[in-house]
Amino acid sequence: MKKKQYNASQIFEILLKRYPELSVCTNSIMSSYEMLKQAYRDKNKLLVAGNGGSASDSEHIVGELMKSFLFNRKIEEKYENRLCELYGEAGKEISQKLEGTLCSIPLTSMPALSTAFLNDVDPTFTFAQMLYGYGVEGDVFLGISTSGNSQNIINALMVARAKNIKTIGLTGKTGGKMKDLCDIIICVPEDETFMIQELHLPIYHALCAMLEADFFTEK
Repeated sequence: MKKKQYNASQIFEILLKRYPELSVCTNSIMSSYEMLKQAYRDKNKLLVAGNGGSASDSEHIVGELMKSFLFNRKIEEKYENRLCELYGEAGKEISQKLEGTLCSIPLTSMPALSTAFLNDVDPTFTFAQMLYGYGVEGDVFLGISTSGNSQNIINALMVARAKNIKTIGLTGKTGGKMKDLCDIIICVPEDETFMIQELHLPIYHALCAMLEADFFTEK
């Protein structure tokens, strides 16, 4: 059976149909999508961080962006041709196995760096240090905190502003301290940690799918 082709608008409509309580986040979700879409058009990247379950969400987001999700993703034709020119049949196989990416980095995935910094300096500045090192103007930082008050996320957001890195916060009902530090804040309408996390997942799945639909077209 042929799978249905979805565009970004349809994906967002499905999100709200399945999770009508997220209608209060409509503007912030769409603004986040537009910000990320522009960043990728400008050849910038996404950096993501969170703690505990939100660290797992950070990894999950990057997994959806760095490989195929709903769409097949061919690599750029110039690289496909170059691989074939350099390596013949082996290059053709490589080009067929590689997938297009939306560049993103989880700041939760570098244990040697993070443990060295938290041991030698200060654990609440580990994400800030990574963001300072990896982030450049025009990138986007997505900070995930169910309370909105995680100090290592707050510190990273402050570094992001200093470096002209755009920021999105994904949090709970009140927004916490993040609310005043993010360019865009997505506050899901829950105040219990696990319930907040349950609503974070469909939001970032929708964002990843919407971006994929914009940059890759083959199902």
